[in-house]
Amino acid sequence: MQAFGKFITSIDIEYIDEQYIYIQEEDEKITADDLEQMLKKKRKTVAGTIFLYNPTIAPLGYSSDASLESQGYEFNGQFDELEFDKNCGLFSSAIKDGYRGKLIEIKYLFALNKPNIEPTPILEEFDGDLDRYSSGQLTRYDKNINYQDIPNIRLSGKFVFFASGNKYDRHHKAIIVYARALSAQVKKLGKEICFMYDKNYDLEEAQERAYFLPAIAGGKLKDIRANAFKKCFSTNPPTTIRIG
Repeated sequence: MQAFGKFITSIDIEYIDEQYIYIQEEDEKITADDLEQMLKKKRKTVAGTIFLYNPTIAPLGYSSDASLESQGYEFNGQFDELEFDKNCGLFSSAIKDGYRGKLIEIKYLFALNKPNIEPTPILEEFDGDLDRYSSGQLTRYDKNINYQDIPNIRLSGKFVFFASGNKYDRHHKAIIVYARALSAQVKKLGKEICFMYDKNYDLEEAQERAYFLPAIAGGKLKDIRANAFKKCFSTNPPTTIRIG
């Protein structure tokens, strides 16, 4: 598997603007130019979308532990091949047969490319931004880059797999509304919605509440989640799975 991303900076804040993974045919490798050509035929080349929470990822040769600007990265608006983060490591081992030769788009609830934003004051700022999002007021983070334009969202492929999270602070009401609105809009667009959930909710409740378990977990849940994710992507489109 290969991963590619396009980074952007706005008022000294770094975001990922676009990201794709490519499921290779055997030992095949593509270049960023090859990716651009494939994206001209999205209907044929993009299998679907995976939604995550926020990115912590860097181009090859760079680290995600520090800002890209401090490492001398040039924000040129072009795709770069990426170092694997934990999600990409799992994707590489889990997504194979049935997806070879295809792209999967990676999207995020929040495009801010920064580690450990949860829980931090950043989420308070996100919540405030989302409360002001439709009012024309200024936002702390770029409203056109950091957040999904839900009513006008464009999705390629047949499915959307949500692994964007299930734990929302009850005080962050605008974030909760945002996550649920995204799920509802994807359903409205007629995409196959897939995710992992547990016994806390039934299938319909999990979707309505945007209760989508992340693929990456710690402790005793690490292998359980990873194995469940692999099972989800043993089919194309992926399968929704209840854990426990």
